Amino acid sequence: MSRSVVYTSSPLLASKTPVWRSKFIVAAIALGFVALAARAAYIQVYANDFFQKQGEVRFARTLELPANRGRILDRNGVILASSVPAPSIWAIPEDIERDPDQLHKLAKLLEMSVAELSRRLENEDKTFVWLKRQVDESVAQEIVSLKLKGVYQRKEYKRQYPEGEAAAHVVGFTNVEDIGQEGVELAFNKELSGRSGSRRVIKDRLGRVVEDVGEQIAPVDGPDLQLSVDSKVQFFAYQKLRDAVLLNKAKAGSVVVLDVITGEVLALANYPSYVPGKRQNLSGEQLRNRALTDTFEPGSVMKPFTIGLGLETGRVTPQTLIDTGNGKLTITGSTISDSHPNGVLTVEGVIQKSSNIGTAKIAMQMPAREMWEMFSSAGFGQKPQITFPGAVSGKLRPYKTWRPIEQATMSYGYGLSASLFQMARSYTVFSNDGLIIPVTMQKSAEPALGVQVMSVRTAGQVRKMLQLAAGPGGTGQRAQTIGYSVGGKSGTAYKQFGKGYGSAGNRKYRGWFVGLAPVEKPRVIVAVMIDEPSAGQYYGGAVAAPVFSEVVQQTLRMMGVAPDMAVKPQIIAKSEEESF
Repeated sequence: MSRSVVYTSSPLLASKTPVWRSKFIVAAIALGFVALAARAAYIQVYANDFFQKQGEVRFARTLELPANRGRILDRNGVILASSVPAPSIWAIPEDIERDPDQLHKLAKLLEMSVAELSRRLENEDKTFVWLKRQVDESVAQEIVSLKLKGVYQRKEYKRQYPEGEAAAHVVGFTNVEDIGQEGVELAFNKELSGRSGSRRVIKDRLGRVVEDVGEQIAPVDGPDLQLSVDSKVQFFAYQKLRDAVLLNKAKAGSVVVLDVITGEVLALANYPSYVPGKRQNLSGEQLRNRALTDTFEPGSVMKPFTIGLGLETGRVTPQTLIDTGNGKLTITGSTISDSHPNGVLTVEGVIQKSSNIGTAKIAMQMPAREMWEMFSSAGFGQKPQITFPGAVSGKLRPYKTWRPIEQATMSYGYGLSASLFQMARSYTVFSNDGLIIPVTMQKSAEPALGVQVMSVRTAGQVRKMLQLAAGPGGTGQRAQTIGYSVGGKSGTAYKQFGKGYGSAGNRKYRGWFVGLAPVEKPRVIVAVMIDEPSAGQYYGGAVAAPVFSEVVQQTLRMMGVAPDMAVKPQIIAKSEEESF
Protein backbone atom coordinates (compact mmCIF):
# COMPACT_ATOMS: atom_id res chain seq x y z
CA MET A 1 0.00 0.00 0.00
CA SER A 2 1.63 3.31 -1.02
CA ARG A 3 1.29 6.59 0.65
CA SER A 4 1.25 9.80 -1.20
CA VAL A 5 3.37 12.60 0.18
CA VAL A 6 1.92 16.00 0.27
CA TYR A 7 4.98 18.27 0.08
CA THR A 8 3.08 21.34 1.04
CA SER A 9 2.32 19.70 4.32
CA SER A 10 6.07 19.48 5.19
CA PRO A 11 7.16 22.51 7.16
CA LEU A 12 10.72 22.27 5.75
CA LEU A 13 9.69 21.87 2.14
CA ALA A 14 6.93 24.32 2.34
CA SER A 15 9.27 27.08 3.48
CA LYS A 16 10.21 29.60 0.80
CA THR A 17 13.92 29.66 -0.25
CA PRO A 18 15.38 33.17 -0.62
CA VAL A 19 16.19 34.04 -4.24
CA TRP A 20 19.60 35.49 -3.34
CA ARG A 21 20.82 32.11 -2.14
CA SER A 22 20.40 30.39 -5.47
CA LYS A 23 21.89 33.36 -7.23
CA PHE A 24 24.90 33.26 -4.87
CA ILE A 25 25.52 29.59 -5.59
CA VAL A 26 25.29 30.11 -9.35
CA ALA A 27 27.60 33.13 -9.08
CA ALA A 28 30.10 31.16 -7.01
CA ILE A 29 30.16 28.36 -9.55
CA ALA A 30 30.57 30.86 -12.36
CA LEU A 31 33.38 32.60 -10.50
CA GLY A 32 35.11 29.26 -10.01
CA PHE A 33 34.98 28.57 -13.74
CA VAL A 34 36.34 32.06 -14.42
CA ALA A 35 39.21 31.46 -11.95
CA LEU A 36 40.02 28.12 -13.54
CA ALA A 37 39.94 29.66 -17.00
CA ALA A 38 42.18 32.51 -15.86
CA ARG A 39 44.61 30.05 -14.27
CA ALA A 40 44.66 27.95 -17.42
CA ALA A 41 45.27 31.02 -19.53
CA TYR A 42 48.07 32.12 -17.18
CA ILE A 43 49.74 28.71 -17.35
CA GLN A 44 49.34 28.30 -21.10
CA VAL A 45 50.18 31.87 -22.12
CA TYR A 46 52.03 33.91 -19.53
CA ALA A 47 53.88 31.24 -17.47
CA ASN A 48 54.36 28.68 -20.19
CA ASP A 49 58.18 28.91 -20.11
CA PHE A 50 58.33 28.46 -16.36
CA PHE A 51 56.19 25.34 -16.30
CA GLN A 52 57.96 23.84 -19.28
CA LYS A 53 61.22 24.37 -17.46
CA GLN A 54 59.83 22.68 -14.36
CA GLY A 55 58.80 19.73 -16.47
CA GLU A 56 62.23 19.54 -18.04
CA VAL A 57 63.89 19.66 -14.63
CA ARG A 58 62.03 16.50 -13.71
CA PHE A 59 62.53 14.57 -16.93
CA ALA A 60 65.02 16.35 -19.23
CA ARG A 61 68.74 16.05 -18.57
CA THR A 62 71.89 17.43 -20.13
CA LEU A 63 74.37 14.58 -20.24
CA GLU A 64 78.04 15.53 -20.25
CA LEU A 65 80.05 13.78 -22.93
CA PRO A 66 83.52 13.58 -21.39
CA ALA A 67 86.52 14.47 -23.52
CA ASN A 68 89.43 12.07 -23.63
CA ARG A 69 92.38 13.65 -21.79
CA GLY A 70 95.46 14.16 -23.94
CA ARG A 71 98.36 11.74 -23.66
CA ILE A 72 101.71 12.67 -22.15
CA LEU A 73 104.63 11.47 -24.26
CA ASP A 74 108.37 11.45 -23.79
CA ARG A 75 110.66 13.06 -26.37
CA ASN A 76 110.65 9.88 -28.48
CA GLY A 77 106.88 9.35 -28.41
CA VAL A 78 106.86 6.79 -25.59
CA ILE A 79 103.61 7.04 -23.61
CA LEU A 80 104.06 8.33 -20.06
CA ALA A 81 100.34 8.84 -19.36
CA SER A 82 97.18 7.95 -21.26
CA SER A 83 93.44 7.56 -20.63
CA VAL A 84 91.53 4.29 -20.95
CA PRO A 85 87.76 3.70 -20.64
CA ALA A 86 86.82 3.00 -17.03
CA PRO A 87 83.07 2.75 -16.34
CA SER A 88 81.81 4.06 -13.02
CA ILE A 89 79.08 2.11 -11.20
CA TRP A 90 76.09 3.90 -9.67
CA ALA A 91 72.73 2.85 -8.27
CA ILE A 92 69.18 3.91 -7.38
CA PRO A 93 69.07 2.53 -3.80
CA GLU A 94 65.26 2.30 -3.59
CA ASP A 95 65.11 0.11 -6.70
CA ILE A 96 67.70 -2.47 -5.65
CA GLU A 97 66.41 -5.84 -4.51
CA ARG A 98 68.29 -6.78 -1.35
CA ASP A 99 69.08 -10.35 -2.34
CA PRO A 100 72.00 -11.40 -0.06
CA ASP A 101 73.53 -13.65 -2.73
CA GLN A 102 73.42 -10.94 -5.40
CA LEU A 103 74.75 -8.29 -3.01
CA HIS A 104 77.63 -10.58 -2.09
CA LYS A 105 78.55 -11.05 -5.77
CA LEU A 106 78.33 -7.30 -6.42
CA ALA A 107 80.44 -6.45 -3.36
CA LYS A 108 83.12 -8.93 -4.44
CA LEU A 109 83.33 -7.38 -7.92
CA LEU A 110 83.56 -3.90 -6.40
CA GLU A 111 86.31 -5.10 -4.00
CA MET A 112 84.40 -4.09 -0.89
CA SER A 113 82.61 -5.86 1.95
CA VAL A 114 78.88 -6.51 1.92
CA ALA A 115 78.62 -4.25 4.98
CA GLU A 116 80.27 -1.35 3.15
CA LEU A 117 78.05 -1.87 0.10
CA SER A 118 74.98 -1.87 2.33
CA ARG A 119 76.09 1.37 3.96
CA ARG A 120 76.35 3.03 0.56
CA LEU A 121 72.89 1.83 -0.40
CA GLU A 122 71.49 3.40 2.77
CA ASN A 123 72.36 6.79 1.33
CA GLU A 124 69.99 9.67 2.11
CA ASP A 125 69.48 10.21 -1.62
CA LYS A 126 67.35 7.26 -2.63
CA THR A 127 67.64 8.06 -6.34
CA PHE A 128 71.44 8.18 -6.84
CA VAL A 129 74.63 6.94 -5.19
CA TRP A 130 78.09 6.13 -6.55
CA LEU A 131 79.09 2.56 -5.77
CA LYS A 132 82.58 2.75 -7.28
CA ARG A 133 84.30 5.11 -9.69
CA GLN A 134 86.41 3.96 -12.59
CA VAL A 135 86.42 0.16 -12.53
CA ASP A 136 88.11 -2.01 -15.14
CA GLU A 137 86.14 -2.78 -18.30
CA SER A 138 86.12 -6.49 -17.49
CA VAL A 139 84.67 -5.83 -14.04
CA ALA A 140 81.97 -3.63 -15.55
CA GLN A 141 80.97 -6.42 -17.94
CA GLU A 142 80.69 -8.92 -15.08
CA ILE A 143 78.45 -6.48 -13.18
CA VAL A 144 76.23 -6.17 -16.26
CA SER A 145 75.95 -9.96 -16.41
CA LEU A 146 74.49 -9.99 -12.89
CA LYS A 147 71.42 -8.13 -14.29
CA LEU A 148 70.85 -6.26 -11.05
CA LYS A 149 67.85 -3.99 -11.01
CA GLY A 150 68.76 -0.45 -9.99
CA VAL A 151 72.51 -0.74 -10.80
CA TYR A 152 73.82 1.30 -13.75
CA GLN A 153 77.07 2.47 -15.37
CA ARG A 154 78.48 5.73 -16.60
CA LYS A 155 81.29 6.02 -19.14
CA GLU A 156 84.42 7.65 -17.71
CA TYR A 157 88.18 7.56 -18.29
CA LYS A 158 91.02 6.54 -16.01
CA ARG A 159 94.69 7.52 -16.37
CA GLN A 160 97.37 4.91 -16.76
CA TYR A 161 101.08 5.53 -16.14
CA PRO A 162 103.22 2.87 -17.87
CA GLU A 163 106.55 4.15 -16.48
CA GLY A 164 105.35 3.81 -12.89
CA GLU A 165 107.42 5.18 -10.03
CA ALA A 166 110.42 6.02 -12.23
CA ALA A 167 108.60 8.98 -13.84
CA ALA A 168 106.08 9.69 -11.06
CA HIS A 169 107.50 13.07 -9.99
CA VAL A 170 107.62 14.27 -13.58
CA VAL A 171 104.22 13.10 -14.79
CA GLY A 172 102.25 13.43 -11.55
CA PHE A 173 98.64 12.18 -11.49
CA THR A 174 94.98 13.16 -11.75
CA ASN A 175 92.14 12.66 -9.29
CA VAL A 176 88.98 10.63 -9.90
CA GLU A 177 87.47 13.62 -11.72
CA ASP A 178 90.42 13.53 -14.17
CA ILE A 179 91.82 16.83 -12.89
CA GLY A 180 95.61 17.14 -12.57
CA GLN A 181 96.93 17.10 -9.01
CA GLU A 182 100.72 16.88 -9.32
CA GLY A 183 103.53 17.20 -11.84
CA VAL A 184 102.89 17.77 -15.54
CA GLU A 185 99.28 16.64 -15.08
CA LEU A 186 98.75 19.68 -12.85
CA ALA A 187 100.98 22.14 -14.71
CA PHE A 188 99.30 21.47 -18.07
CA ASN A 189 95.87 20.47 -16.79
CA LYS A 190 93.98 23.00 -18.91
CA GLU A 191 95.75 22.03 -22.13
CA LEU A 192 95.39 18.28 -21.56
CA SER A 193 91.73 18.36 -20.48
CA GLY A 194 90.18 19.21 -23.81
CA ARG A 195 86.53 20.34 -23.88
CA SER A 196 83.56 18.24 -22.81
CA GLY A 197 80.54 17.86 -25.09
CA SER A 198 76.86 17.59 -24.17
CA ARG A 199 73.71 15.68 -25.09
CA ARG A 200 70.18 16.83 -24.20
CA VAL A 201 67.83 13.92 -23.44
CA ILE A 202 64.58 13.00 -21.69
CA LYS A 203 64.85 10.28 -19.05
CA ASP A 204 62.28 8.16 -17.31
CA ARG A 205 62.09 7.63 -13.56
CA LEU A 206 64.70 4.90 -13.72
CA GLY A 207 67.19 7.20 -15.40
CA ARG A 208 66.90 5.52 -18.77
CA VAL A 209 67.17 7.71 -21.86
CA VAL A 210 63.80 7.86 -23.60
CA GLU A 211 64.42 10.47 -26.27
CA ASP A 212 67.07 12.85 -27.57
CA VAL A 213 66.06 16.49 -27.67
CA GLY A 214 68.08 19.38 -29.03
CA GLU A 215 71.45 19.35 -30.73
CA GLN A 216 74.31 17.16 -29.56
CA ILE A 217 77.68 18.87 -29.04
CA ALA A 218 80.60 16.51 -29.60
CA PRO A 219 83.49 16.55 -27.10
CA VAL A 220 86.92 17.84 -28.15
CA ASP A 221 89.69 15.56 -26.91
CA GLY A 222 92.72 17.12 -25.26
CA PRO A 223 95.88 17.33 -27.41
CA ASP A 224 98.90 15.18 -26.68
CA LEU A 225 101.79 16.80 -24.80
CA GLN A 226 105.37 15.87 -25.67
CA LEU A 227 107.92 16.36 -22.93
CA SER A 228 111.66 16.84 -23.12
CA VAL A 229 112.17 13.83 -20.86
CA ASP A 230 113.74 10.71 -22.32
CA SER A 231 112.00 7.75 -20.67
CA LYS A 232 115.11 5.55 -20.99
CA VAL A 233 117.36 8.15 -19.36
CA GLN A 234 114.66 8.76 -16.75
CA PHE A 235 114.38 5.09 -15.85
CA PHE A 236 118.14 4.54 -15.72
CA ALA A 237 118.71 7.67 -13.59
CA TYR A 238 115.94 6.65 -11.18
CA GLN A 239 117.29 3.13 -10.93
CA LYS A 240 120.84 4.24 -10.12
CA LEU A 241 119.60 6.85 -7.66
CA ARG A 242 117.45 4.28 -5.87
CA ASP A 243 120.37 1.85 -5.64
CA ALA A 244 122.61 4.57 -4.17
CA VAL A 245 120.02 5.59 -1.57
CA LEU A 246 119.57 1.99 -0.46
CA LEU A 247 123.32 1.23 -0.54
CA ASN A 248 124.18 4.23 1.61
CA LYS A 249 121.14 3.76 3.88
CA ALA A 250 120.11 7.31 3.06
CA LYS A 251 116.84 9.07 3.76
CA ALA A 252 116.27 10.17 0.16
CA GLY A 253 117.90 11.30 -3.07
CA SER A 254 117.37 13.28 -6.27
CA VAL A 255 118.88 13.47 -9.74
CA VAL A 256 118.49 16.01 -12.57
CA VAL A 257 119.79 15.61 -16.14
CA LEU A 258 119.86 18.61 -18.52
CA ASP A 259 120.68 18.96 -22.20
CA VAL A 260 123.12 21.88 -22.20
CA ILE A 261 122.34 22.93 -25.78
CA THR A 262 118.54 23.14 -25.67
CA GLY A 263 118.01 23.46 -21.92
CA GLU A 264 115.71 20.42 -22.00
CA VAL A 265 115.19 18.36 -18.85
CA LEU A 266 116.10 14.83 -19.92
CA ALA A 267 115.42 13.31 -16.50
CA LEU A 268 114.22 14.38 -13.08
CA ALA A 269 113.85 11.67 -10.47
CA ASN A 270 113.50 11.33 -6.72
CA TYR A 271 113.60 8.46 -4.28
CA PRO A 272 111.46 7.47 -2.42
CA SER A 273 108.80 7.59 -5.11
CA TYR A 274 105.32 6.16 -5.71
CA VAL A 275 103.21 4.45 -8.37
CA PRO A 276 100.88 7.13 -9.79
CA GLY A 277 98.07 4.66 -10.47
CA LYS A 278 98.15 3.21 -6.92
CA ARG A 279 98.16 6.00 -4.40
CA GLN A 280 96.68 4.36 -1.32
CA ASN A 281 98.41 5.26 1.95
CA LEU A 282 100.92 7.62 0.36
CA SER A 283 103.20 9.68 2.59
CA GLY A 284 104.54 13.18 2.07
CA GLU A 285 108.03 11.70 1.79
CA GLN A 286 106.99 9.80 -1.33
CA LEU A 287 105.09 12.68 -2.94
CA ARG A 288 107.74 15.38 -2.49
CA ASN A 289 109.50 16.39 -5.67
CA ARG A 290 112.72 17.05 -3.75
CA ALA A 291 114.75 18.17 -6.74
CA LEU A 292 112.49 21.22 -7.05
CA THR A 293 111.00 21.75 -3.59
CA ASP A 294 113.83 21.03 -1.14
CA THR A 295 116.42 23.73 -0.59
CA PHE A 296 119.70 23.38 1.26
CA GLU A 297 123.08 25.05 1.58
CA PRO A 298 124.97 24.23 -1.65
CA GLY A 299 128.36 23.94 0.01
CA SER A 300 131.36 23.42 -2.27
CA VAL A 301 129.26 23.53 -5.45
CA MET A 302 129.40 27.34 -5.09
CA LYS A 303 133.18 27.52 -5.16
CA PRO A 304 133.50 27.61 -8.98
CA PHE A 305 131.33 30.76 -9.07
CA THR A 306 133.49 32.54 -6.50
CA ILE A 307 136.66 31.48 -8.30
CA GLY A 308 135.10 32.41 -11.65
CA LEU A 309 134.38 35.92 -10.37
CA GLY A 310 137.98 36.27 -9.24
CA LEU A 311 139.19 35.20 -12.68
CA GLU A 312 136.67 37.41 -14.50
CA THR A 313 137.70 40.54 -12.58
CA GLY A 314 141.43 39.85 -12.96
CA ARG A 315 142.06 39.54 -9.24
CA VAL A 316 143.52 36.06 -9.73
CA THR A 317 144.65 33.75 -12.52
CA PRO A 318 144.51 29.94 -12.57
CA GLN A 319 148.14 29.86 -11.41
CA THR A 320 147.93 32.51 -8.67
CA LEU A 321 149.25 31.06 -5.41
CA ILE A 322 146.98 31.06 -2.36
CA ASP A 323 148.44 30.22 1.06
CA THR A 324 145.87 28.12 2.94
CA GLY A 325 148.31 27.70 5.86
CA ASN A 326 147.63 24.99 8.41
CA GLY A 327 143.98 24.57 7.42
CA LYS A 328 142.57 27.19 9.82
CA LEU A 329 141.52 30.80 9.16
CA THR A 330 139.96 33.19 11.67
CA ILE A 331 137.77 36.07 10.45
CA THR A 332 136.28 38.52 12.97
CA GLY A 333 136.50 35.96 15.73
CA SER A 334 135.10 33.01 13.80
CA THR A 335 137.26 30.18 12.46
CA ILE A 336 136.81 28.36 9.18
CA SER A 337 138.78 25.28 8.29
CA ASP A 338 139.70 22.76 5.62
CA SER A 339 139.38 18.99 6.07
CA HIS A 340 143.19 18.89 6.25
CA PRO A 341 146.10 21.35 5.73
CA ASN A 342 146.89 22.06 2.08
CA GLY A 343 149.62 24.68 2.42
CA VAL A 344 150.15 26.80 -0.70
CA LEU A 345 147.76 26.04 -3.58
CA THR A 346 147.25 27.49 -7.02
CA VAL A 347 143.74 28.74 -7.77
CA GLU A 348 143.27 25.54 -9.78
CA GLY A 349 144.39 23.61 -6.73
CA VAL A 350 141.82 25.42 -4.56
CA ILE A 351 139.06 23.91 -6.69
CA GLN A 352 140.78 20.55 -7.04
CA LYS A 353 141.28 20.17 -3.28
CA SER A 354 138.02 21.99 -2.46
CA SER A 355 139.71 24.39 -0.05
CA ASN A 356 137.36 26.56 2.01
CA ILE A 357 140.21 28.78 3.11
CA GLY A 358 141.56 29.32 -0.40
CA THR A 359 138.05 30.19 -1.67
CA ALA A 360 137.39 32.54 1.27
CA LYS A 361 140.69 34.38 0.76
CA ILE A 362 139.80 35.02 -2.88
CA ALA A 363 136.30 36.13 -1.91
CA MET A 364 137.58 38.64 0.66
CA GLN A 365 139.42 40.47 -2.13
CA MET A 366 136.13 41.55 -3.77
CA PRO A 367 133.12 43.62 -2.69
CA ALA A 368 130.11 41.70 -1.40
CA ARG A 369 128.00 43.33 -4.10
CA GLU A 370 130.03 41.67 -6.87
CA MET A 371 129.61 38.23 -5.28
CA TRP A 372 125.88 38.78 -4.84
CA GLU A 373 125.52 39.82 -8.49
CA MET A 374 127.43 36.73 -9.66
CA PHE A 375 125.32 34.37 -7.54
CA SER A 376 122.11 36.12 -8.55
CA SER A 377 122.95 36.05 -12.27
CA ALA A 378 123.56 32.30 -11.94
CA GLY A 379 119.95 31.89 -10.77
CA PHE A 380 120.41 31.63 -7.01
CA GLY A 381 117.73 33.31 -4.92
CA GLN A 382 115.31 33.25 -7.90
CA LYS A 383 112.47 30.89 -8.71
CA PRO A 384 113.31 28.82 -11.82
CA GLN A 385 111.22 29.92 -14.80
CA ILE A 386 109.83 26.49 -15.57
CA THR A 387 106.24 25.39 -16.15
CA PHE A 388 106.16 22.98 -13.26
CA PRO A 389 104.52 23.09 -9.81
CA GLY A 390 106.55 23.29 -6.63
CA ALA A 391 109.68 25.09 -7.87
CA VAL A 392 111.12 27.32 -5.13
CA SER A 393 113.46 30.30 -5.13
CA GLY A 394 115.85 29.34 -2.36
CA LYS A 395 117.48 32.06 -0.30
CA LEU A 396 120.13 34.66 -1.15
CA ARG A 397 120.17 37.56 1.29
CA PRO A 398 120.88 41.14 0.12
CA TYR A 399 124.62 41.81 0.11
CA LYS A 400 124.24 44.87 2.34
CA THR A 401 123.41 42.58 5.26
CA TRP A 402 126.50 40.38 4.87
CA ARG A 403 129.08 40.44 7.65
CA PRO A 404 132.71 39.61 6.72
CA ILE A 405 132.47 36.06 8.08
CA GLU A 406 129.21 35.57 6.16
CA GLN A 407 130.80 36.72 2.93
CA ALA A 408 133.58 34.20 3.54
CA THR A 409 131.21 31.30 4.24
CA MET A 410 128.93 32.20 1.31
CA SER A 411 131.91 31.94 -1.00
CA TYR A 412 131.95 28.19 -0.33
CA GLY A 413 128.20 27.70 -0.09
CA TYR A 414 127.08 28.34 3.50
CA GLY A 415 124.57 31.04 4.39
CA LEU A 416 122.46 30.68 1.23
CA SER A 417 120.18 27.93 -0.01
CA ALA A 418 119.18 26.44 -3.35
CA SER A 419 117.40 23.43 -4.81
CA LEU A 420 119.19 20.72 -6.75
CA PHE A 421 117.36 21.91 -9.87
CA GLN A 422 118.77 25.44 -9.40
CA MET A 423 122.24 24.02 -8.94
CA ALA A 424 121.98 21.99 -12.14
CA ARG A 425 120.82 24.99 -14.13
CA SER A 426 123.52 27.25 -12.67
CA TYR A 427 126.21 25.01 -14.19
CA THR A 428 124.99 25.86 -17.70
CA VAL A 429 127.19 28.94 -17.19
CA PHE A 430 130.25 26.71 -17.43
CA SER A 431 128.92 24.35 -20.08
CA ASN A 432 127.74 27.13 -22.44
CA ASP A 433 130.81 29.36 -22.50
CA GLY A 434 129.57 31.75 -19.84
CA LEU A 435 125.88 31.80 -20.84
CA ILE A 436 123.15 30.73 -18.45
CA ILE A 437 120.24 29.29 -20.39
CA PRO A 438 116.56 28.74 -19.58
CA VAL A 439 115.37 25.19 -18.98
CA THR A 440 112.21 23.54 -20.22
CA MET A 441 110.12 20.42 -19.63
CA GLN A 442 108.78 20.41 -23.21
CA LYS A 443 110.62 19.02 -26.22
CA SER A 444 112.59 21.63 -28.10
CA ALA A 445 114.77 21.28 -31.18
CA GLU A 446 116.21 24.81 -31.05
CA PRO A 447 119.32 25.83 -29.07
CA ALA A 448 118.36 27.86 -26.01
CA LEU A 449 119.14 31.59 -25.92
CA GLY A 450 121.12 32.51 -22.84
CA VAL A 451 122.36 35.50 -20.87
CA GLN A 452 126.11 36.19 -20.54
CA VAL A 453 127.29 35.75 -16.96
CA MET A 454 131.03 35.45 -17.54
CA SER A 455 133.36 35.49 -20.51
CA VAL A 456 134.06 32.50 -22.74
CA ARG A 457 137.65 32.47 -21.49
CA THR A 458 136.68 32.41 -17.82
CA ALA A 459 134.09 29.66 -18.36
CA GLY A 460 136.72 27.57 -20.14
CA GLN A 461 139.21 28.07 -17.30
CA VAL A 462 136.62 26.99 -14.71
CA ARG A 463 135.71 23.93 -16.80
CA LYS A 464 139.35 22.86 -16.72
CA MET A 465 139.36 23.26 -12.93
CA LEU A 466 136.19 21.16 -12.67
CA GLN A 467 137.94 18.47 -14.70
CA LEU A 468 140.82 18.54 -12.21
CA ALA A 469 138.35 18.26 -9.32
CA ALA A 470 136.89 15.10 -10.90
CA GLY A 471 140.30 13.64 -11.73
CA PRO A 472 143.20 12.11 -9.80
CA GLY A 473 143.88 14.07 -6.62
CA GLY A 474 140.44 15.74 -6.71
CA THR A 475 137.45 15.31 -4.44
CA GLY A 476 135.23 13.84 -7.17
CA GLN A 477 137.41 11.10 -8.63
CA ARG A 478 134.57 8.58 -8.58
CA ALA A 479 132.71 10.71 -11.10
CA GLN A 480 135.02 9.54 -13.91
CA THR A 481 133.49 7.52 -16.72
CA ILE A 482 134.75 5.15 -19.37
CA GLY A 483 135.24 6.93 -22.67
CA TYR A 484 134.06 10.42 -21.69
CA SER A 485 135.86 13.28 -19.97
CA VAL A 486 133.94 14.80 -17.08
CA GLY A 487 134.20 17.86 -14.91
CA GLY A 488 132.27 18.67 -11.79
CA LYS A 489 132.23 19.60 -8.16
CA SER A 490 131.32 17.48 -5.20
CA GLY A 491 129.72 18.99 -2.15
CA THR A 492 129.04 17.93 1.40
CA ALA A 493 127.21 19.99 3.97
CA TYR A 494 125.88 19.61 7.46
CA LYS A 495 122.09 19.52 7.62
CA GLN A 496 120.40 22.00 9.87
CA PHE A 497 118.01 20.46 12.36
CA GLY A 498 116.78 21.75 15.67
CA LYS A 499 118.72 24.93 16.44
CA GLY A 500 121.87 24.17 14.47
CA TYR A 501 123.94 21.49 12.82
CA GLY A 502 124.08 19.13 15.79
CA SER A 503 127.13 18.13 17.77
CA ALA A 504 130.06 15.94 16.76
CA GLY A 505 128.88 12.36 16.40
CA ASN A 506 125.28 13.53 16.06
CA ARG A 507 125.35 15.27 12.70
CA LYS A 508 123.39 14.73 9.52
CA TYR A 509 124.80 15.32 6.05
CA ARG A 510 123.84 15.90 2.46
CA GLY A 511 126.23 14.85 -0.25
CA TRP A 512 125.95 15.83 -3.91
CA PHE A 513 127.79 16.15 -7.16
CA VAL A 514 127.10 18.55 -10.03
CA GLY A 515 129.03 18.26 -13.24
CA LEU A 516 129.14 18.19 -17.03
CA ALA A 517 130.46 16.03 -19.87
CA PRO A 518 132.30 15.86 -22.18
CA VAL A 519 134.50 18.66 -20.85
CA GLU A 520 135.62 20.33 -24.08
CA LYS A 521 132.18 20.27 -25.70
CA PRO A 522 129.59 19.58 -22.99
CA ARG A 523 126.30 17.92 -23.90
CA VAL A 524 124.78 17.12 -20.51
CA ILE A 525 124.75 18.37 -16.96
CA VAL A 526 123.94 15.90 -14.20
CA ALA A 527 123.23 16.86 -10.59
CA VAL A 528 122.88 14.22 -7.87
CA MET A 529 121.94 14.64 -4.19
CA ILE A 530 121.96 11.98 -1.46
CA ASP A 531 120.18 13.02 1.74
CA GLU A 532 121.39 11.72 5.11
CA PRO A 533 123.61 8.79 4.06
CA SER A 534 124.25 6.66 7.15
CA ALA A 535 126.22 3.62 5.98
CA GLY A 536 129.62 5.12 6.86
CA GLN A 537 130.31 7.39 3.87
CA TYR A 538 128.73 10.81 3.48
CA TYR A 539 131.05 12.89 1.30
CA GLY A 540 129.48 13.89 -2.01
CA GLY A 541 132.49 12.50 -3.85
CA ALA A 542 131.80 9.08 -2.31
CA VAL A 543 127.99 8.79 -2.34
CA ALA A 544 126.80 11.04 -5.20
CA ALA A 545 129.70 11.00 -7.70
CA PRO A 546 129.26 7.28 -8.60
CA VAL A 547 125.63 7.95 -9.59
CA PHE A 548 126.81 10.90 -11.69
CA SER A 549 129.35 8.65 -13.43
CA GLU A 550 126.85 5.97 -14.39
CA VAL A 551 124.11 8.38 -15.47
CA VAL A 552 126.49 10.49 -17.58
CA GLN A 553 127.95 7.49 -19.35
CA GLN A 554 124.57 5.92 -20.13
CA THR A 555 122.96 9.22 -21.18
CA LEU A 556 125.73 10.19 -23.59
CA ARG A 557 125.59 6.75 -25.18
CA MET A 558 121.83 7.02 -25.64
CA MET A 559 122.30 10.46 -27.20
CA GLY A 560 124.84 9.05 -29.64
CA VAL A 561 127.69 11.26 -28.38
CA ALA A 562 131.05 9.90 -29.50
CA PRO A 563 133.57 9.13 -26.71
CA ASP A 564 136.32 11.71 -26.37
CA MET A 565 138.71 9.57 -24.33
CA ALA A 566 140.56 6.56 -25.67
CA VAL A 567 141.67 5.07 -22.38
CA LYS A 568 139.85 3.75 -19.38
CA PRO A 569 140.19 5.97 -16.33
CA GLN A 570 142.29 4.60 -13.52
CA ILE A 571 140.49 2.76 -10.74
CA ILE A 572 140.15 5.05 -7.79
CA ALA A 573 140.33 3.46 -4.37
CA LYS A 574 139.57 6.59 -2.39
CA SER A 575 138.66 10.18 -3.21
CA GLU A 576 140.12 13.18 -1.52
CA GLU A 577 137.93 14.41 1.32
CA GLU A 578 136.29 17.74 0.73
CA SER A 579 136.06 20.58 3.19
CA PHE A 580 132.79 21.63 4.77
